[in-house]
Amino acid sequence: MAHTDHQTMRRVLRREIAGTIGLLTDEHDFRAMRRYRSFTFDDHKNYLQQVEALLRTRASLGSHTTIALFDPQEYAEFCAETGLDPDSPSSRTRFTAELASTGPTVLYEGQPVADLVPALVDEAVRQATWEYASTLLARLGACATCGEDIGRAAFVRASNLLVRILDTAYPGSRHLVCSVTGTPEALVAVLHADEDAQGATHLDEAEVLEFTTVLALGLATRSPGGLVMRTSAPGTSDRIYGWRLRGDGLEPLTAGEVFDAYCTDIESGDLISPESGVDYCVPPHLGDEQATPGHGH
Repeated sequence: MAHTDHQTMRRVLRREIAGTIGLLTDEHDFRAMRRYRSFTFDDHKNYLQQVEALLRTRASLGSHTTIALFDPQEYAEFCAETGLDPDSPSSRTRFTAELASTGPTVLYEGQPVADLVPALVDEAVRQATWEYASTLLARLGACATCGEDIGRAAFVRASNLLVRILDTAYPGSRHLVCSVTGTPEALVAVLHADEDAQGATHLDEAEVLEFTTVLALGLATRSPGGLVMRTSAPGTSDRIYGWRLRGDGLEPLTAGEVFDAYCTDIESGDLISPESGVDYCVPPHLGDEQATPGHGH
């Protein structure tokens, strides 16, 4: 009886343990890991199938699993820095545990691996974009005239602009894209703002942070760029409108400029047929520009 009770308690405790799986998302990374004899998989497709089966099994037992992006190069560097043997399953486990707290991750909620892989890659790109933009903002330093931190002031201004953009947006689901092209690397950030039946807007905090940081970098460096909003609501046409980055602010695009941007092939310059059921329009007025704080020098 005591033995049975112990087994039951262990099963209960097992459901309390959260796990992380480091996933090799593409064939190139998979081949890089095959140089280690302790890595016994020889086919990437079969490897993904086995990962999916393991995820389903853990989920059926009530276990919580997070998927982390496993990068072989970062793994090799981790082992060199920590003195671990890279050709060891325990070393891979240590590295995966590190990824759980520092790297891009996606929660497994029953979705197939075919959907997990692009979601994980997108998360990695988003994190890298945020880290790069944050580094560039920090390097701007203090204003030589007033001593104010330029990056911090730009972030405050970007945050206030984003609030005004969302507050003045048409009802429905909103999809925003911010692009900045004047920095050493062109940066793009995406933000989804979904509105529920009660009119409340739901945002992903990580998306908000990345989006605001990229917008702040564009404002602080006065780089070329723009911001485009698409709103969708049942029973109405989608609305698309936007702004260009101008100085340390936003300048509304005309309906014609929005139409040209969406209906012109970027590479060839040829015209593209406009989407049906879409209105290309001017953005709502954001209110008093002077009310948005920012760095004045």
